Amino acid sequence: MLPAIAAKEGGRQRRAGSHHHCLDVRTEVPPALALCGDGLPGGEAEALLLPEPGLRGARGCRAELGSILLLLVLYVLQGIPLGLAGSVPLILQSKSASYTDQAFFSFVFWPFSLKLLWAPLVDAVYLRGFGRRKSWLVPTQYVLGLFMIYMSTQVDMLLGDGEGRGPDVVALTVTFFLFEFLAATQDIAVDGWALTMLSRENVGYASTCNSVGQTAGYFLGNVLFLALESASFCNKYLRFQPQPQGIVTLSDFLFFWGTVFLITTTLVALLKKENKELTPTKEETKGITDTYRLLISIIKMPAVLTFCLLILTAKITLYSMYVAIMAFNAKVSDPLIGGTYMTLLNTVSNLGGNWPSTVALWLVDPLTVKGCAGAQEQTCGTPVAAELCTKAGGSCVTTLDGYYVESVICVILGFGWWFLLGPKFKKLQDEGQSSWKCKRTN
Repeated sequence: MLPAIAAKEGGRQRRAGSHHHCLDVRTEVPPALALCGDGLPGGEAEALLLPEPGLRGARGCRAELGSILLLLVLYVLQGIPLGLAGSVPLILQSKSASYTDQAFFSFVFWPFSLKLLWAPLVDAVYLRGFGRRKSWLVPTQYVLGLFMIYMSTQVDMLLGDGEGRGPDVVALTVTFFLFEFLAATQDIAVDGWALTMLSRENVGYASTCNSVGQTAGYFLGNVLFLALESASFCNKYLRFQPQPQGIVTLSDFLFFWGTVFLITTTLVALLKKENKELTPTKEETKGITDTYRLLISIIKMPAVLTFCLLILTAKITLYSMYVAIMAFNAKVSDPLIGGTYMTLLNTVSNLGGNWPSTVALWLVDPLTVKGCAGAQEQTCGTPVAAELCTKAGGSCVTTLDGYYVESVICVILGFGWWFLLGPKFKKLQDEGQSSWKCKRTN
């Protein structure tokens, strides 16, 4: 959403005398992109102001309840792939997969930490007649639905039969990586649409839809699925006669949600229209190259750079602040480039949560201390040594679990981070809007 357009739609206005700092869509030739920052003539910056009397009153959340519910549904669908991917490591563990295999599989979550690479593409390339966000959202969700239906026919084979043929971890990782790549692309489109679907006074509800919707979707795809897939849970709580399997399998669940994706996407494509006044023309968006240039200029902004670096190191201990972080991201993100700005902040947040889990899983085995019981002069420090211990008539016994070693280290790091870097977050909260907003100058 561009500043000049937003003045009409969302109650966002420019200060008197600052009109030469913003892109005016009424000009025939759009001005060149300028680096984001405060180095503007006169030191003036764009501000968020309340609507003038007689222009348009503030819109309550009830007036936009339909848009809020739509965002909630889209974020729920977004959480389903995350939940399903999160359930696979538990299935692998039940099939005796090692921690190293689970660490390798954790790479499937990395598209959400790398989506900044193609976010400008999602912002700059679209069909204006169909909608800036729907041009990506609808095809991506259709492909997601079809991909889930296809995966439902292959996933049982990839998980192994449990009778000599173990799970194909590499194939599972590649398959679910593509799955999460599509979900991350959908996330970019939904985040960008949320900034223009809601008025500026209600844009904070986008973070609520994000946190509640993704959590609900993750619950459905993870907790609910694992409960219904577990034979012991179903036999104990849901059945009168015990059965050797649960009520559903992963293939059943994938097929069901693939069908839901296809139906929901069709309804969104037919029923929900994007506001044409909030969709900039190709000349105004300037294309892919300039969108990447604008992204680089955002990263160079001191407030944004500091915030990203802090989040990158802080996410280990900040899961309880997820809603607050998402609300702050929506508050400071400039709709000028929509999804790319919000994706930048969300990407460093996701990256800060993903790299510790991958590294932590990989370090469990090396940090675990095992001894060989029943065979003298044998050790269990390596797979070869463990095999020699077994051949000598002994067995490997864990004397110190690496999980507890990592837990102590992480607690120490968490407290250290809070005391050293916590005050910097408080300082960022006092920054003005000009520290976060993008500017275009003549």
